[in-house]
Amino acid sequence: MTSTSSGIGVEAGAQAARTRALAVLRVRGRALAVALLPAAATVILLAGGSTGHFVGHGWDTARWTVGALAVVVLLAAAGVALVVARARPAVSPTVPIPEESAPDLYRMVRDLADRLDVPAPSAIALTPDCDSWLEDRTHPAHGPPAPKGRDELGSPGPHRRVPAAPVLVIGSPFLWWMRVGELRAVLAPVVAGTGPSAQPDIAAARRFVRGLDATVAVSSTAARCPATRLVCAGLGWVARLLLRSCREHAALMERGVAAAAAERAQAVDYGLRIVAQEQVGLAYAGWDRLLTRVALPAWRMGRWPSRLDAGVVAALTELSRRDRLAEGFASRLGERPACDLLEEPGLVDEAASLLAARLFHGGPAEPGPDWSPVAWQEYPEEVVDRTWRTEAARLHRVLDSLGVRATLDPAAPDPGGPTLARVLDHLTEPAAPDGPKAPAPAEDAEDAEDAEDAEEAAGTECSAALAAGLTAALAREEAAAAAPAPDGPAPAGQGPDSALWDDCALPLFPLQPPRTARELLADHVRAMVCCAAVDTAGATPGLDWLDGPSLLVDGERAADLTPRVLSLIEEGDPAPLRAWLVESGIRPEKPVRLV
Repeated sequence: MTSTSSGIGVEAGAQAARTRALAVLRVRGRALAVALLPAAATVILLAGGSTGHFVGHGWDTARWTVGALAVVVLLAAAGVALVVARARPAVSPTVPIPEESAPDLYRMVRDLADRLDVPAPSAIALTPDCDSWLEDRTHPAHGPPAPKGRDELGSPGPHRRVPAAPVLVIGSPFLWWMRVGELRAVLAPVVAGTGPSAQPDIAAARRFVRGLDATVAVSSTAARCPATRLVCAGLGWVARLLLRSCREHAALMERGVAAAAAERAQAVDYGLRIVAQEQVGLAYAGWDRLLTRVALPAWRMGRWPSRLDAGVVAALTELSRRDRLAEGFASRLGERPACDLLEEPGLVDEAASLLAARLFHGGPAEPGPDWSPVAWQEYPEEVVDRTWRTEAARLHRVLDSLGVRATLDPAAPDPGGPTLARVLDHLTEPAAPDGPKAPAPAEDAEDAEDAEDAEEAAGTECSAALAAGLTAALAREEAAAAAPAPDGPAPAGQGPDSALWDDCALPLFPLQPPRTARELLADHVRAMVCCAAVDTAGATPGLDWLDGPSLLVDGERAADLTPRVLSLIEEGDPAPLRAWLVESGIRPEKPVRLV
């Protein structure tokens, strides 16, 4: 009875999707009919003239006018149709996984397709995100080139190999966090979607919608001459009009496809899928935390963690240790992880980590002197310590530009280097009657805007001046480092398939908005405190998998430092921070080492 009802649900969903696909194709048919109307009117007028029904000067003028209009409309329609057919649809940035590098994974997916009685995906790719989907890459521009002078069937011609079925895109965190059975259960509804994708009407409707979307992108390309811009404006108007006409039908078609795929997958690992869905939510939380708290500080330093997927396992294991809601999840780690289905998981993880840095931060496509990988065991020294000392050095450069003295007492000896006491004294020193000195002049209007924003957001007057100087200094440094780096070719079979997607507007998915003046000042003051702790009290930089860079004092994480720093910069009250420094044995008057 269950299989019968499931079969009925599959058929109902597929039929609903096909009905909506036909509605999308009817929009295409109506557009073609509108384009042929002037030509049809011309034929009628010519036929009427040849039979003697439409004669006279007025009819001759009408024939010429309508005929000329028909030619123009047909040429325009042919141009639009050509662009829609040939425009390259956008594809998701992924790391391709050839079959020879993951035979067990391909075997599992094909076995799953056989159990679902659907076509197997043509290929598998990974994305640095917690999601999985099918992606149609049947457009000729998406296939690898065939051998020179031959197409995929061996016949001569400038053709390209095109996959016959969609590509299965799997979130790379799933492979490292999930067990093999859980991954199969999660992928079952996704793989089941290849069945409706093979239906001719649905496939044709999808090609039409993707072609329209690609046409809109083509028409929006900048840096064109005025005449070309005019043509592109008309092209974009037609494509957007057609997209609006079929948008609802296309959405309902995809909903029907998803419903049919979900019904078909009910018979495969249904009980395990409920448990696996809990892992999907947990993986998403851990991945987001890892990127924003751990990876982002490294990317800002010009380093990219080369084992992000392995890091998400550590982060989620730590989460399960701290959070009662996640208890029991770590016990699964004794089972076989899905990454064992890869022949060389380390290389795949490295390629996915580099792609993640490119998508979420806008880093270069290839490693280089200013963009090098960092292992997790090197992270505290190479990222955390360097970040603190770089920010502390920037803080003291801004203090120099503000004319801040090394000590409040002019008769006191020079400490011989930058000190935390200088920062504390400046932020607690009462402002002069005419206010603190203005920060160094901004080099351009953008820097001036940043400085004004900083002044509005900071707490005390001294904090406002310091925040404005830091904001302007950081803006200048980022502008100087914004020169594009040349992109070299990626290693075959492991690098991201960037040839298939437009990487001109990176990052595609920024993780966080730019830091506010308050956050920027707090980060720099906290970095200076950490430098003083390392150099004068024997503290060490550390990595917390959930909170990112951390300071270890006597082997314990200093979790209560941030509110004390905020009390200093927002209220000018150094008492909480000074008490913590005394308790931790940190000497603020001692000079620290900067980069």
